[in-house]
Amino acid sequence: MTALNNKIDFAVVISAKNANPNGDPLNGNCPRTNFAGIGEMSDVCIKRKLRNRLQDMGQPVFVQSLDRRTDSFLSLKDRADGCEAFKTALADNKKDDAEKIACKEWIDVRSFGQVFAYKGKKQNKKNKNEQKNDSESEDGEEGCVSIGIRGPVSVHPAFSVDAVEITSQQIVKSVNGETDKKNPYKRGSDTMGLKHRVDFGLYVFYGSINCQLAEKTGFSDEDAESIKEALMTLFENDASSARPEGSMEVVQVAWWKHNSKSGQYSSAKVHRTLHVEKRKETPMSVDDYAIKIDDLEGLKPEIFEGR
Repeated sequence: MTALNNKIDFAVVISAKNANPNGDPLNGNCPRTNFAGIGEMSDVCIKRKLRNRLQDMGQPVFVQSLDRRTDSFLSLKDRADGCEAFKTALADNKKDDAEKIACKEWIDVRSFGQVFAYKGKKQNKKNKNEQKNDSESEDGEEGCVSIGIRGPVSVHPAFSVDAVEITSQQIVKSVNGETDKKNPYKRGSDTMGLKHRVDFGLYVFYGSINCQLAEKTGFSDEDAESIKEALMTLFENDASSARPEGSMEVVQVAWWKHNSKSGQYSSAKVHRTLHVEKRKETPMSVDDYAIKIDDLEGLKPEIFEGR
């Protein structure tokens, strides 16, 4: 694989229509908003969707959703132990070796980073003149081995351009969950609930890929292309009751590839060149916005329409 030698910045514009982009578990799964009514999608939510897309593309992923797993492992510990080389290095407290193995094995580890904290051998640190206690083993005793890997791909939370209108709808479950053995035809009491959606919102999020961290994890040009593809197809195979097919759309991906590892401009300056302006006072579709990108000398973005 080709080493990443060019810093990359990106921006993604997405739309939500009659959908719940990211529910807040502390607010009855209502779409996330801040105090100004601006819609939000957490960076964790976005990276979950990126991992799902990378899985769909056939890439090995460490942090898999239980209902979307592509292997037989039911936990992260099981998946880590399933890689014999990584398990051995971790048990022997060879952190550098374990880090390299994990980065090579799973694309999300070398992309976003990962913290591994499992049991392993804790090395005994003793003064040379201090005699060893007979109860301690020469190889060390059981302890916690922790490895923190910093990934080169950073993703910001997404925020809507304008405040979003949220509609809450009462729903009813009017079927029996179980059969009453004494009276099979008895109808159970209805169960009431609420379902929430954003009527329409245009969201924007930003991200960057750092070459210095890419060198440490082995993140390559090919991996960057996979991330780009995942961004362009972010909501493919993502439909649910909260997000019906076609309700979430990637409108545009802007991809800035610098001419050096450190980049010609800071990420903040690059991200500020993207402007989303209203064409109507009350926008209700993507067509009611104009997306513009200012020119930066020597740095022109690739623009991709969502698929």
